[in-house]
Amino acid sequence: MNALEQLKQHTIVVADTGDIEKIKQFKPQDATTNPSLLLAAIENKNYQHLLDDAIQYAKQSSKNIDEQVELGMEKLYINFGKEILKIIPGRVSTEVDARLSFDKEGQIAKAIRLIKLYESQGVDKERILIKLSSTWEGIQAAKVLESEHGIHCNMTLLFSFAQAVACAEAGVTLISPFVGRIYDWYVENTDQKTFEPKDDPGVKSVTKIYNYYKKFGYKTVIMGASFRNIQQIEQLCGCDLLTISPKLLAELAEKKDKLELYLDPNKGKLDQNIRKFERAMDEKTFRFEHNQDRMAVEKLSDGIRKFYADAQTTKKTLRGKIEAA
Repeated sequence: MNALEQLKQHTIVVADTGDIEKIKQFKPQDATTNPSLLLAAIENKNYQHLLDDAIQYAKQSSKNIDEQVELGMEKLYINFGKEILKIIPGRVSTEVDARLSFDKEGQIAKAIRLIKLYESQGVDKERILIKLSSTWEGIQAAKVLESEHGIHCNMTLLFSFAQAVACAEAGVTLISPFVGRIYDWYVENTDQKTFEPKDDPGVKSVTKIYNYYKKFGYKTVIMGASFRNIQQIEQLCGCDLLTISPKLLAELAEKKDKLELYLDPNKGKLDQNIRKFERAMDEKTFRFEHNQDRMAVEKLSDGIRKFYADAQTTKKTLRGKIEAA
């Protein structure tokens, strides 16, 4: 078997793309989308019908161009999500606008709206993960969505152990630690410019969270994300899920070397060095503990800015297409 086939024996493989043809090619269990992936997809003529439908929906729903852009963006997400769900057996992640990252009630309202749109298209909410930023407000929004509305959440832009503990205690479905962006920060901000795969700071972060969750029986699962190379992916073989770009999926499919199983729930449970976080993760504790990790503070704020910028670029493109329609 190639490395991708071997990985699928131990880990749920998720396609990190909005390109439906790539998803068909690699046959993942799940898929994730975001504004930048959506932007690339809507520029592809193969998906013109999905864009046309979103524009028509927006124009029929409102006469105000700003509202049309918001509505069109929502419908575009649902259209791509629905198409993706036709070819994967699992779930698709749909993202809430990053500008709502510090607005608990805003995130809750947007998530409920997206789920209702999916349901109006005949898609069950069990097949959707709503992506929220792992701010304190985002985590609390997810807690409400999970416990009161039965809406499953994917907590993105996760960089610190404090974020991971807070998410688990909130009972969220899934977290997405950003392996590659953690690696990037250490390369840019320390004297060490290269790392052995097992010493990669992004890999070590996910491994620590994985073992902590398994040791203490949290139901929240971990989906490693944002990979820079296949070595990072190989070192996380056994993780609950990994979301991987088409480029790296292709590299794994061509590699024939034997994969080692590095993450094992039983090993995590037996690790005597893992200690339970001492205090309940209330807001004060969360903000202090997260603040102690300079990398996490900087990458979370940077990630929110970049996700917001990507969304604005996508909306600008969509606005132009609506006005021209």
